[in-house]
Amino acid sequence: MNTELTERYIRATASGLPTAAQEDVRAELAASILDATEARIEQGEDPGIAERAVLTELGDPAILAAEYADRPLHLIGPRHYLAWRRLLTLLLWIVPACAVVGVVIGQVLVQAPVGTVIGQSIAAGLGAVVHVSFWVTVVFMILERTGTETGTAWDLDQLPELEAPTTGRADAIASVALTAIGAGAVLWDQLRGFLRIDGEALAILNPGLWPTWVLALLALLALEAALAVVVVLHRRWTPALAIANTALAVLFLSWALTLIGRSELVNPDFVDLALRANGVDGNALWVITVVGVASLIGVSVWDVVDGWRKARRDTRR
Repeated sequence: MNTELTERYIRATASGLPTAAQEDVRAELAASILDATEARIEQGEDPGIAERAVLTELGDPAILAAEYADRPLHLIGPRHYLAWRRLLTLLLWIVPACAVVGVVIGQVLVQAPVGTVIGQSIAAGLGAVVHVSFWVTVVFMILERTGTETGTAWDLDQLPELEAPTTGRADAIASVALTAIGAGAVLWDQLRGFLRIDGEALAILNPGLWPTWVLALLALLALEAALAVVVVLHRRWTPALAIANTALAVLFLSWALTLIGRSELVNPDFVDLALRANGVDGNALWVITVVGVASLIGVSVWDVVDGWRKARRDTRR
């Protein structure tokens, strides 16, 4: 016969089940508790202590009820977790970026101040992250609760190809060559000029950048080439090299954005000649500037992400 404590436990468990299943579960659970309690009593335990020990081992009645009902107590279970994570990751790479670009273009077209453009862009990006995360999770939660399949069953054809090494001499040679070309172009532009107007040289970059800012850029290019060589010598990417790559990307981005913010990166005479002389107005020039800044940020972010991705891959080998 059930004691008050056992009856309270059984009632708490059965109340979380469909009505049709409650009686069967009550009978099964009562018999199970009774058998376990009597077994402890036969071993010499006090009846009250034995009963409490058995009920404690059974655990939370809500969890037990969920097990009887085969009802998940998690938001996204193992069956759908990988599909949820892959889709969420993909959308988080695409949707916030599209939202930010769309807001930037819209704000530029209405000639909004720079602070407004930046603020609205950040708000749009964060809002997109929140909405994508929330709605994708809600959809997969419904799939989990209804037992619906996602149609993404795994098969052998999904096995990834054998990955090539992330480092190689060709990469280092290409990096050093491109760096040398870039450094040569900067020096030629500053010392000789790519354009000739009425017999005079016209630099694309602001001549006022020489020598301090130009030498700083050349130093960053030299360090970038040195990093490529070090990676090849190590025959792999490491977290330390990824940190160095991140630092170089941040320094270059800081160099460029500082000069762009001061309107000192491009030679004003070149702007007048190449843009305004061809009918490009201030609004279009502002759009070009915003697109250029977005491109610089995008390339720098991708360089950082790629470095850490290669470091993680090589570390696992």
